[in-house]
Amino acid sequence: MEKNAKIYIAGHRGMVGSAIYRKLQNEGFQNIVTRTSQALDLRNQQLVADFFEQEKPDYVFLAAAKVGGIVANNTYRADFLYENLAIQNNIIHQSYLKGVKKLMFLGSSCIYPKLAPQPLKEEYLLTGLLEETNEPYAIAKIAGIKMCEAYRSQYGCNFISVMPTNLYGYNDNYHPENSHVLPALIRKFDEAKRNNAKEVEIWGSGTPMREFLFADDLADACLFLMEHYNEAELVNVGTGEDLTIKELALTIKNIIGYNGVLKFNTSKPDGTPRKLMDVSKLNSLGWKHTTDLAEGLALAYADYTEGIELKKIA
Repeated sequence: MEKNAKIYIAGHRGMVGSAIYRKLQNEGFQNIVTRTSQALDLRNQQLVADFFEQEKPDYVFLAAAKVGGIVANNTYRADFLYENLAIQNNIIHQSYLKGVKKLMFLGSSCIYPKLAPQPLKEEYLLTGLLEETNEPYAIAKIAGIKMCEAYRSQYGCNFISVMPTNLYGYNDNYHPENSHVLPALIRKFDEAKRNNAKEVEIWGSGTPMREFLFADDLADACLFLMEHYNEAELVNVGTGEDLTIKELALTIKNIIGYNGVLKFNTSKPDGTPRKLMDVSKLNSLGWKHTTDLAEGLALAYADYTEGIELKKIA
């Protein structure tokens, strides 16, 4: 990408979008276009068309999405399907109509079948049934991948798809019900420490295995792929390493300095037994993550506590 190219980041205030924004700024890209969701409702076809007509971006990072954890995905099934489809349909189609040079669509590892072989290879897409709790979100993301492939095939658009593993980092969502497992645990352990609670409840058995990537590492991979990858096939982005939820909880417990005990509530859902990404394709292209989990968790926790202090001041 040219340093003076006009780059639109959809979803720039979210964890992924803000990481991409920081990365681009740090690399000297100055002509970055953004809109808050209040200024531009990406679900609205006409508003998105008007925005693309006005701004005419050269490159697009499609990081905007309605996201959440198991409870949110399973509770707001219609919202997750409709809103994500609407957002990506509008942006991908307008990118084609307005001649965007290249678009990157960001998906999720939940696109893969629940019981797919591990680690998850890109070619496992659509080879089995999805995890029931987040099926609507996964279907929307699969539709986005197929849209990029179809617009490339029919119109010659250079639209690529990137599938990150579970993410964490700056600007994460720490909502008590709607957050993902890692930020939810950070909040639980921090509140337990502050309140001198004797135990922390953790949903599920603690046995499912998960892989976690620091969002700023994902942003680095996104820029790398935007500049070096131009193929139709999706690309996994992750660390290639995983751990159990119990091991994750103990790591966070140690970083926060909580001294109580863990209580696993097995009446709550575990979700997919394991979700480890095969990142050999990305590694072979020349990219590998640089932030290990303990280092990233310390940075995320510092960001979380800073947010708490800012709210107290406000």
